[in-house]
Amino acid sequence: MTFYQLTFYFFASIVVLAAGAVVTVKNPVKAALFLVLAFVGAAGVWLTLQAEFLAIVLVLVYVGAVMVLFLFVVMMLDIDMAVMRAGFTRYLPLGLVIAVLLVGQLVFVLKGSFSGEEFANLQILSADYSNTKALGAVLYTDYVLAFELAAFILLVAMIAAISLTHRKRAIKNKLVDPATQVVVRKEDRLKLVDLKSEKRVSS
Repeated sequence: MTFYQLTFYFFASIVVLAAGAVVTVKNPVKAALFLVLAFVGAAGVWLTLQAEFLAIVLVLVYVGAVMVLFLFVVMMLDIDMAVMRAGFTRYLPLGLVIAVLLVGQLVFVLKGSFSGEEFANLQILSADYSNTKALGAVLYTDYVLAFELAAFILLVAMIAAISLTHRKRAIKNKLVDPATQVVVRKEDRLKLVDLKSEKRVSS
């Protein structure tokens, strides 16, 4: 086993173990931390494949920004775990079927990737090689349709998140009407009452 193979399997095992811990731990904060570890391991895998730009973007964008935001949101939410586990047994058969289908797809796609020939024929690139330029050339030529489709899906997800945030809820929120607040007068909000003073009776 070469050094490249050893390094790849090391980071890949970190990704697999951390991803498994994300869906098995009971504490959501620990799940978010394990997801951060999975991202770091994935960045290590990208480094072994000489894709330094993707590794840096994965660490800076996802670990440094997105996951930190997720972690603070999870810590501030009051999640009732008993309510979340209430329908676990009800949807367990469907979840197992979907899990088997996903594992089958992964095996079908990756069945030819365990021979080690990719690592044996790994080409060492020169120091002035720009993988960012190569990635952009491939992304905006061969995969431009998939790239635009992914951008459209993210746009739909953003619109859906905004719509769900501003939906009308059963509980009435205390909202301020700017038009009413501007025309209000102090006589409508403040009332002075003249009370006569009383002498204190000494005991």
